[in-house]
Amino acid sequence: MYGQERKKGRRNASLVMDAVHIVIGALIVLLAVITFLNPEGNQILLPVIFALAAALNVFNGIYKFRISGRSAGKKAAAAAQLLLAVFLIAVAVVSAISIWR
Repeated sequence: MYGQERKKGRRNASLVMDAVHIVIGALIVLLAVITFLNPEGNQILLPVIFALAAALNVFNGIYKFRISGRSAGKKAAAAAQLLLAVFLIAVAVVSAISIWR
């Protein structure tokens, strides 16, 4: 019984992750299209796009870390995803600073 509830929790977490992917992915695509239609007027959206991509990587990294169990390789993949998120946050900050100057 305990294992069944745990699997159900993973399915719910997987469903939540799918919803997060859809929502954040759609926002990224929408903002990218708006930005490329008028780059000069909407350049302020670039840091937002990078921040959303970082948020998506944070969610993926945490999810992968939680389901990795004892597998060192899966934990390393989750850590790499979180490291990519840190890089994207840095790019968002640099982008925001260069736009607002």
